[in-house]
Amino acid sequence: MFLPFVAAYYLAFLFRTINATIANPLASEFGLGAGDLGLLTSVYFLTFAAAQIPIAILLDRYGPRRIQCAVLVAAALGAALFAVSNNYFLLLGGRALIGLGVAAALTAGLKALVLWFPAERIPLLNGLMIMLGALGALTATLPAANLLDSIGWRGLFELLAVASAGCALIIYVVVPEAPAASDATANSITTVYADPRFWRLAPLSATCIGTAWALQGLWVAPWLSDVEGLDRTGVLRHLFVMAVALGVGALLLGVAVDWLGRRGVGPRVPLGVVAVVFIAAQLTLIFRLPIPSYLPWAVVAAVCTATVLSYAILAEYFPKEIAGRANAALNVLHIGGAFFVQYMTGMVVQLWTPIEGHYPEVAYKTAFTVNVGLQVAAGIWFALPWILPRGRTRWRYHAAHSSCYVLSGRVRAGHA
Repeated sequence: MFLPFVAAYYLAFLFRTINATIANPLASEFGLGAGDLGLLTSVYFLTFAAAQIPIAILLDRYGPRRIQCAVLVAAALGAALFAVSNNYFLLLGGRALIGLGVAAALTAGLKALVLWFPAERIPLLNGLMIMLGALGALTATLPAANLLDSIGWRGLFELLAVASAGCALIIYVVVPEAPAASDATANSITTVYADPRFWRLAPLSATCIGTAWALQGLWVAPWLSDVEGLDRTGVLRHLFVMAVALGVGALLLGVAVDWLGRRGVGPRVPLGVVAVVFIAAQLTLIFRLPIPSYLPWAVVAAVCTATVLSYAILAEYFPKEIAGRANAALNVLHIGGAFFVQYMTGMVVQLWTPIEGHYPEVAYKTAFTVNVGLQVAAGIWFALPWILPRGRTRWRYHAAHSSCYVLSGRVRAGHA
């Protein structure tokens, strides 16, 4: 039950981050600029995001076995198309199909855990799934680079196509059918998006996590090459350290939520702390402070797993019956944020003319500063309940009407 879905999530992580490793060969072969690379990598997030709500509906109706198997076939076709592409538009099409094909990787896995494992084991299994899936990001660094040297990027994507098809087959054969759940998805999605508490959380979660995904998935490699002046080996070492930090971060954040929760501290506090640390790490890069670059980039990678915190907050806001759809609703914004940041960064960087094949430092600093500005604004919005005077009004879930909220009067301090 567990490992087949872990394998699918592993492939999703690998596909998400592989372009950072193959960016230079692609740019050389197809003559791609920074904007082209940004769009090529970020279109994965675009199709991924577009599929989230439909997949949430289908998972409830048909179960994780059928849906995960079906979409992984699309990932296999996308990887195969990417491998044989001879122009930029075919590359875009292949990458878009890959994004669609791995769109169910996390949500189907979480659904499977809820269906087939005891409730008390699910938080631990969630953390293990994310940690093991993060090994895909690890594989996308030095191991993928070694394969790149021997079989090229086309051969690498042929292997990934076979792996995706094989994973789909294993899930079809091994995983049993699940009983279909009642279809209340449409109303529950409306309920989630109508809740003001969701929109208090969403901007900070989307800007921070989306930026972390965008940077690790592509822009860390050009930064290290163009700004830090590192050679290919140095870039791959950084990517490897980031992949390790990704797995460790997932485990540590999961443990932290559990430990703090038993002491009466909700997940909103650690999410705020993570956001502040993340912004500080980016400022360290922008101002080129005398700190080993491994450290801020490891922080960036660890923030990729802060979904653990965001989903824990949603679990406090919404009943269990719609928690999965609430996660999907937020995941749309995570992925949309990653698409926007990845593409926008490329467009900003491309405003400068490359010098001897390298974009100037100011180009990256400008793009990164725009990202940080958005995160700061979202952080202030998230922190307003603590900043504003006590006794503000809040929106409260009305137990008798699951699809609407009513404005309550004055509340206890700390619950605004």
